[in-house]
Amino acid sequence: MQLRSLIAFVTFGLTVACGSDDSQSSPASGGAAGAGGIGASGATGGASGGGAGASGAGGSAAGAGGGAGSGASSGAGGSGGGTGGASGTPWSPKPGTSWQWQLTGTLDQSVDVAMYDIDLFDNSAATVQALQAKGRVVICYFSAGSREDWRSDAGQFQKSDYGKALDNWPGETWLDVRSANVRNIMKARLDLAVQKKCDGVEPDNVDGYSNDTGFPLNKNDQLDYNKFLAQESHARGLSVGLKNNVELVGDLVAHFDWALNEECLSFSECKTLTPFLNANKAVFHVEYVDKSSQGAAKQTSVCKDTSIQGFSTLIKTWDLDAWRLACP
Repeated sequence: MQLRSLIAFVTFGLTVACGSDDSQSSPASGGAAGAGGIGASGATGGASGGGAGASGAGGSAAGAGGGAGSGASSGAGGSGGGTGGASGTPWSPKPGTSWQWQLTGTLDQSVDVAMYDIDLFDNSAATVQALQAKGRVVICYFSAGSREDWRSDAGQFQKSDYGKALDNWPGETWLDVRSANVRNIMKARLDLAVQKKCDGVEPDNVDGYSNDTGFPLNKNDQLDYNKFLAQESHARGLSVGLKNNVELVGDLVAHFDWALNEECLSFSECKTLTPFLNANKAVFHVEYVDKSSQGAAKQTSVCKDTSIQGFSTLIKTWDLDAWRLACP
């Protein structure tokens, strides 16, 4: 399900509400050219949060409106180079693995968790390796289903590759995932992830077939593209997660190493992710609040819901900066 188009119409509050899909970083300014000709822009501004997280489903986090948790994070640390572990096989986290997701603001590297999910373009190889030196697995985010006109490789897309705009996301348009050129650009992004020594990737917007993209995409087109992303990631030793797209979980659980879901409680969809738990694969889950002062009440209501048992659940604000709360 594509949630982005609902953002502007939501009244945020303590009750879980419909909201954003596939949240991602805003256009970043500056940035040096990255490896392979794809530039990494520098992230700026943002709140500082984080803290020590407990093992299991993410632990408690320090930060605005949150109390500090303590204890070691669960899961193996990152090894770098896209190997995901000493065995050289892609990282495949178990349910309950702790994590932090930050796509905007100055990166807070102090959160004691097993995995960090950060922007591929906005973070340098040095940042990735600094996190890995602290024992973190590093997952690198990029949009696989949309063209963002601020990205350094935006000019490589052909006019025929992109169609209608994503609602409420200026400068972003849906991609024709059947295009060979689009797939070549995604291969280059995966190569960049390897060059930066990311342990894995989070491809976003992989549910275009269920949205008004401007292209006649169908379920089979989407399945083929998502399997392509998984295969190309694994060929490079990268772990890869399935973002949202709950309608295709049954078809894709065997191809992905973990899942990442936004707001499944809001849409009563959390049970659709059970196949990942049954396969002993982590489900990283987020519910949103519009400001951190609402976090404690949301945390209480979310964490007691039995439909997310086994998930690694975070409470985050919509801009996905450093602030976080986690279910114990």
